[in-house]
Formats: sequence, C-alpha cells, structure tokens
Amino acid sequence: MLDGLISQLYANALDQLASAETLDQVEAVRVEALGRKGKLAEISKEFGKLAPEERARIGKLLNTVKAELESKIETRKASLEAAALDARLDAEWVDLTTPAPGPRPGSLHPVTQVQQEVEDLFVSMGFTVLDGPEVETEYYNFDALNIPADHPARDMQDTFWLEDRRLLRTHTSPVQVRGLEKLGPPLKMIAPGRVFRNEEVDPSHEHTFYQLEGMMVDHDVSVAHMIYFMKTLLSAIFHREVTVRLRPGFFPFVEPGFELDIRCLICNGEGCPVCKQSGWVELMPCGLVHPAVLRYCGADPEVWNGFAFGLGLTRLAMMRYGIDDIRLFSSGDLRFLTQF
Repeated sequence: MLDGLISQLYANALDQLASAETLDQVEAVRVEALGRKGKLAEISKEFGKLAPEERARIGKLLNTVKAELESKIETRKASLEAAALDARLDAEWVDLTTPAPGPRPGSLHPVTQVQQEVEDLFVSMGFTVLDGPEVETEYYNFDALNIPADHPARDMQDTFWLEDRRLLRTHTSPVQVRGLEKLGPPLKMIAPGRVFRNEEVDPSHEHTFYQLEGMMVDHDVSVAHMIYFMKTLLSAIFHREVTVRLRPGFFPFVEPGFELDIRCLICNGEGCPVCKQSGWVELMPCGLVHPAVLRYCGADPEVWNGFAFGLGLTRLAMMRYGIDDIRLFSSGDLRFLTQF
C-alpha cells in the first residue's frame, strides 16, 4: 500500500519538475515532496503501523526515492540557473570591437600634421606664421611678384579666373607681399595654405593642394642662409638625412632662382609615377628675392635683401608617409585618413 503511494509521489514529482520553468516552481516541488511537512514526511508517520520486515523494505524504498528526488531537483535547478545565466549574458553581451556610441575620435589630416610640424619648426627659428586670402587680386598674385600681364610665367600657373578679374590664388607667395607691406623689413615669415591650379590630375598633380611659402628679408642675406634653413627643414621633417640637389631654375620673383629636388622616397630613386620615372621630386623652388619684388613691397633693395622659397606641403606629406598618389589626400576615404 505505502510502496504504491511512494511510487505515485515519485512519478508526480518528476512530472512537476519536468514542467517547472522557474526556480520558484522547482522549490515548490521540493517543499511538497521533501519538506518537513511534505508527502514523504506524512508517509513516514505510518511506519509505526508496519511489521518490522515491512518497515525495513518501505524505509529503504523511501530513502531511495528521497535521494533520487533530491538529485533530480538539484539537476533541474542547475539547468534552470544555467539557462537564466545564458539569457542574461545574451541580453548583456557587448561586442568590444564595436565603436563606442557618440562621435568617434578623429585625427588631423596628414597634410595638417606636416603643416603644424613645419610651422613649429620655423617659429622655433624666429619666423612668423602669416595667412592671406584664397581669392586674390591680380596685383598680389602676379604683378607685385614681378609677373606682369604679358609675362610668359602667367601661362605656367593654369589659373582659375573669376568674373571680376580676381582669381583663386595659384601660390601662397602673395602673403609675402602682404606681409612685407604690413610689417616691413626685417622680416622672417612663412605662409602655409591652400592653392589652386587648373592642373591635369595624376598621381603627383592635383587642382587643389597645399603650399608653404617662406621668406627672410634682412641685411646681407645670402644663398648660404637659404640652404641652411632648407636643410634644417628637411632633416626635421624626415628625421634623417635626405639626398637633395640644387639646380638653376627660373622664377620671376627671385634672382638667382633654384630648384631644390629631393631623391624620391617612394622608389628610392629607381623611378615611379610620383617622380615621373626620374628618381627626383621637385620639392622647393627657391632663390634670392628679386629687387623688383622688394620695391613693390616698399623695401629699398639697396638696403635690404633676402631669400624666398615655396614648399609643396602635399608633396612633402607624400614623401613623409610614402604615399604614391596625391589624389588620396582629397578622397575623403576614411580607410586612408584613419591611418594617420
């Protein structure tokens, strides 16, 4: 009789455990079957009515059922706890490779980084950083730089003209004129900024790029001073000695004029599209300031002289970072820009 009740209790408890979906439901099954006032405890109270041999058999069955129920209850409890933990982890899971919400941290454009380094270098050597308008007058862009209207050098500039005879500046040299007019000699200045040329775009030419003009006007300035500052600049930017060459060049605003070339750092002088297979990259037109330019700026060339140079910041950045196509700088491609 009692063994039937025990077997039925065991079967019912197993069914309830199987359908239990929460820890509270599992605990209710335990209390009902195994609690101090549970069904097994009620059955134990009937032992006094049994014969000794029957009492031993029923007691053994009762202990076996109790042990199995305790084991299965713990197993079901552990299963539900593991499922609850998995659900919680799924809900709270965070992909550590996902960018944080809100604006993503950015970085300066590689040309801007190079420009700031050059500015800091020249400021440390006593130069002033000046700025000027990107939409210029014909006078400042050409006339005051000894490039009159009939001068063939104007054809070399590939100018974007506006309807009012103003233009997008083709170089930052106008800032030299404006600087001398406003500040007067002696003057050491640089003028970084964006310039515009109606260029045919290729790996080393763009219609919009960045230049840095520099000028020093004082007493008894020589080519030696110019070469010193140029070498100091290149050593600081590239953090190593670079191979350069100085060759004669014509520029209306300097006399004598030179081209300072750098051995191509993309191909190490072997020849590539950036250096047009020559092994050299034209980097820095330079020379002594033409007396006519000094007169335009109100400085007496019998008293003052100086040197001037123009540096392609975009090309300098190409050499600095080993970039083989100038068009990448204006592509807006974050895969490229975030490398810097």
